[in-house]
Amino acid sequence: MNSLPLNPERDSIDDCWNVIGVAGDQSCARLREHIHCRNCEVYADAAQRNLQRPLDADYQQAWASHFRAVADNGGQHDSSALVFRIGREWLALPTRVFVSVAPQVRPHVLPHRSGRGLLGIVNIAGKLYPCMSLAQLLGIDEQGAPPAKGRHTFARLLLLCWEDQAYALPVADLHGIVRYASSTMQVPAATINKGLSRYLSGVITEGELRIGCLDTALIGFQLARLLR
Repeated sequence: MNSLPLNPERDSIDDCWNVIGVAGDQSCARLREHIHCRNCEVYADAAQRNLQRPLDADYQQAWASHFRAVADNGGQHDSSALVFRIGREWLALPTRVFVSVAPQVRPHVLPHRSGRGLLGIVNIAGKLYPCMSLAQLLGIDEQGAPPAKGRHTFARLLLLCWEDQAYALPVADLHGIVRYASSTMQVPAATINKGLSRYLSGVITEGELRIGCLDTALIGFQLARLLR
């Protein structure tokens, strides 16, 4: 786009509002009528002339360089996950496997089916779902979790669907959806307990949080096995 030729008389703007207006000494005679400079036709005319000024060559060059820059493929946020907490552990599963989030309710225990990770059944929006304990499956101690700083925490039920079977998973806290670059996923630390580490595909960082990304297929397989 070619810039219009510069016209000093046309392009100069008298910012009287900063001198005699509301941002100045307020001596402008028009203030009694308009109360504020933004209601004055002089201010409106200055705004119009400011928007119609030709673009500076350096400004055009800077933005042209910005949009010509090649995206860093290594930093593209190509994955998303829902992050939640069980005990002290922040964990995540891909967003695509979740159906909804619901308030936590006490599950109804099934006769002769207690333990082994199946907590019972829960009613979510009029439908019954098996309530599964990821804490038991992953060997996580749910007691003694540190209190959250600066915000309230609320236990939730996450409704997950795997191979046409839905499961309700109780969690102690919900961080929300996080987008990240799959290339930045790190190997789980050797200090993570063995019961949990075998279910992790990697670790991501979100602010101060170190989040364990669960292996979706392995978790789905184990949930189905516990339901048999």
